[in-house]
Amino acid sequence: MSGASSSSSSSALLPGDPPGGRRAVGVWGIGVAVYFVAVIFRTSLGVAGLDAADRFHVSASQLSTFSILQLLVYAGMQIPVGLLVDRLGTRKVLAIGILLFTAGQLGFAFSPSYGTALASRVLLGCGDAMTFISVLRLGSRWFPARRGPLIAQLAGLAGMAGNLVSTLVLARLLHHVGWTAAFAGSALAGVVVLVLLLLFLKDHPEGYEPEPLPHQGAAYVRRQIAASWREPGTRLGLWVHFTTQFPAMVFLLLWGMPFLVQAQGLSRATAGELLTLVVLSNMVVGLVYGQIVARHHAARLPLALGTVAATASLWAATLAYPGEQAPMWLLVVLCAVLGACGPASMLGFDFARPANPPERQGTASGITNMGGFVASMTTLFAIGVLLDATGDNYTVAFSAVFVLQALGVSQILRLRKRAARRERERLVASRVETVHVPA
Repeated sequence: MSGASSSSSSSALLPGDPPGGRRAVGVWGIGVAVYFVAVIFRTSLGVAGLDAADRFHVSASQLSTFSILQLLVYAGMQIPVGLLVDRLGTRKVLAIGILLFTAGQLGFAFSPSYGTALASRVLLGCGDAMTFISVLRLGSRWFPARRGPLIAQLAGLAGMAGNLVSTLVLARLLHHVGWTAAFAGSALAGVVVLVLLLLFLKDHPEGYEPEPLPHQGAAYVRRQIAASWREPGTRLGLWVHFTTQFPAMVFLLLWGMPFLVQAQGLSRATAGELLTLVVLSNMVVGLVYGQIVARHHAARLPLALGTVAATASLWAATLAYPGEQAPMWLLVVLCAVLGACGPASMLGFDFARPANPPERQGTASGITNMGGFVASMTTLFAIGVLLDATGDNYTVAFSAVFVLQALGVSQILRLRKRAARRERERLVASRVETVHVPA
């Protein structure tokens, strides 16, 4: 189906599809603003890694523990958060998330020791975990299903904008006003989005209320998780997310700045510009991928695997380059290609979404979203340990990237045919049901 025909007014809407429109954009925009702030807080350590090492007097593996623990909490909460969103709705879950990640950012600002700083990052991770799945759910409640791929990519784009603010603004604040003022000042953004949410955000348009789910306790939880996991599309989405997201996440969240400064001999200012390039590339590629998938659904897997291949090739070329440092042109190309990792990870949700009915969207999204963060957490830990074990040999340490990519690609190739067959069956079944709906 062509892009024009798929967007032809209300006749293209599925039964029960919300209409979208300006009101939808406004409400969804508030949810996106919450996610934007959460990403600023999540990635703030990426520009403060060297400062944190000096402030808390920690080694490379201890420094990586900040991000590992934060991501461990984030990944571990994805399924519970998905269940909460399905049960409580977006507004309540986002409000809880804002309170938690704002408290975590404030705690990090005033932490006097390594232990209290770790506890603050855990709190931040808890709140951050509640944002993205909620925003995906909000989009599915306010926009037609055919807009799903583009809405997901735009949400990811907002996250990258938050990363950009962290890279450009917070890095300068750290330099000019110091640790405590920079982190405490940024926490005010959490207060702003909480006020906006409480005043204006609604879970769904009038007349599109979901059917209330009866409380069924642990049995309901087990059924939701089991039913979502049984779908090959959910598992394929998880492995696509796992394989595509983590190279850029690891680079931006913690190890990019040390790699560029210590291993490549760049100044902090130049390294910051390259991190900014990753973010800008992500924003551009996100728009392109969203438009491609909206028009050509079959492009999902080629885009994901192509991104993995390009990322692996550029990392291999950078790490194996003869000489002490890679040339600037190669680092620029590497960072530009890393920018495609985030948009490629969003494709995982485009496999999980059509595989599950609306009442399981939060749970399925939670399972999918675990993938990239488990991979990121594992790689962050591996790089920290290998750096300590090899005396800061970044070539050996960053080779951990290839191991996880190989694992992920093997699982994608194993699941792709089953997921495609199941998706076709569901599409045929939904068309039959639509035909039999009385006028």
